[in-house]
Amino acid sequence: MVYALDMDFQTPLLPARLIKRYKRFLADIELETGEIVTAHCANPGSMMGLAAPDTRVWVEPNDDPKKKLKYSWKLNEYADGTFCVIDTSIANRVVKEALSFGKIEELSSFSGFRPEVKYGDKSRVDFLLEDSSLGNLYLEVKSVTLSRHPKLAEFPDSVTARGAKHLNELSEVVTQGARAALLYVVNRTDCDVVDVARDIDPTYSKALDDAKANGVEVYAYGCDISPKGVTLANSIALRS
Repeated sequence: MVYALDMDFQTPLLPARLIKRYKRFLADIELETGEIVTAHCANPGSMMGLAAPDTRVWVEPNDDPKKKLKYSWKLNEYADGTFCVIDTSIANRVVKEALSFGKIEELSSFSGFRPEVKYGDKSRVDFLLEDSSLGNLYLEVKSVTLSRHPKLAEFPDSVTARGAKHLNELSEVVTQGARAALLYVVNRTDCDVVDVARDIDPTYSKALDDAKANGVEVYAYGCDISPKGVTLANSIALRS
């Protein structure tokens, strides 16, 4: 089933050409008008395979006087029609919308949820799902964009001590009697399987294995992506 939800972008995206990404959160791009501007890159990861010069990108303009940068890099588009989400915050927005409509099958029985709830060691869980009969479920969301092999998405794209910490905290939640889950949101349209990039971060890989052994649930969903918006799509296979 593909869900009829739309997380529309606030303003129409503009096509552009990537010149370079630098200082993690900045990117120089060339608009179709020929103007070269600096865009915000809301992605703290390595962006392995996503930041090649001359990549066709889609950026969101804004006229907010409080923002220093007037463009935000949202998507990549490739010659084969593949789209990839660059802004990692979009994953949580898509999941929030899907939870609101009960469209994540494994989590649809909960009556309500709250985002950004404090838990663990000075952490905030992405969503706390609540129900008077089911109890609580702590849900962490991860945006997946790395693909080094056809049809296969991988996480993480760089060492993530924060990701391993979250897995350990989810395990602790389970030992205390609640449920906990990790949701991989595959933010590219050319993959139908998810795996852990064990060679990139063995520590994260072990933390995931331990979390699953302790009862942490793991799910993965794909997305439909276009310059109009991003929609949570089908559940996809987990290799690990």
